[in-house]
Amino acid sequence: MFAPIRIAVFYKFTPLPDYAALRAPLLQCCQAAPVRGSILLAAEGINATIAGADKAIETVLAHLREDARFADLEVKNAWHGSVPFRRMKVRLKKEIVTFKNTVADPRKNVGEYIAAEDWNALIRQDDVLVIDARNQYEVELGSFRGALNPGTEVFSELPRYLEGALDAGQHKRVALFCTGGIRCEKATSLLLARGFDEVYHLRGGILRYLEAVPREQSLWQGQCFVFDERGTVVHAEVPKHK
Repeated sequence: MFAPIRIAVFYKFTPLPDYAALRAPLLQCCQAAPVRGSILLAAEGINATIAGADKAIETVLAHLREDARFADLEVKNAWHGSVPFRRMKVRLKKEIVTFKNTVADPRKNVGEYIAAEDWNALIRQDDVLVIDARNQYEVELGSFRGALNPGTEVFSELPRYLEGALDAGQHKRVALFCTGGIRCEKATSLLLARGFDEVYHLRGGILRYLEAVPREQSLWQGQCFVFDERGTVVHAEVPKHK
C-alpha cells in the first residue's frame, strides 16, 4: 500500500549560543532517518521544513526534543505523493528568517497569537488592520480578503513598510499573517517595540489555517506559495495530521 510523504514545518525562537555545534549531529540524524529538506540554525533559533516517511520525521523530531530548548516544538504537517526536496541541508545563518532589523526580538516579545479557528472573527472586525507579511510574488497567488499588500520583494523590506505606513496612534489594532508564522514573529515584535499595543498574528500561519478551517468557512482566496517543489498548496492539499 502506498504510504504518502509527510512534510513537517517548524520553527522556534530560542537562544542557541551553541548553534554551530548542533549542526553535525542533526545532519547525521536527518540523513540516517532518512529525511530531506532544509534546516536553518542561528543564535536566535531554528527554522525547518523536512519531508520523509512518518516514522523518519518522528525520529528527527525526537532527536530535537531531547534538547529542552526544543521540547515544545510546534509542527505543521502536510502530506504529498513524493518528497519535494532533492537533498538534506542543515545550514548555519545569522538569522533563521532574514529581517535585518535589530529592534525586533521574538525571544523577548511577540504579538498575541490567534488560533486558526478564531482568525475569521478577528479579521472581520472593521477596526482591525490586516496585513499580509509575505512578499509580492506570494500575495499575487493568494491572500485573505481585504488584507493589505506591502508590495515587498524580500522580507527585509517589510520593516521599512511597517514603520512608514503604520501609525500607532491611528492603527490601534493590527493583525498580520504569513505562510507558517515565523515572519510574523519578527514583524509583530517590531510593531510592539514601536509602541503598538494590540498586535495579533495567525498562529501557525496560513498552513495551519488551511489545515484547520473547512473550505466552506474559509476567507482565504487563491493558493498559498510554499518554498519547496510543490510550489503552492490549497485547502485540499493540507489535510489534518492523524
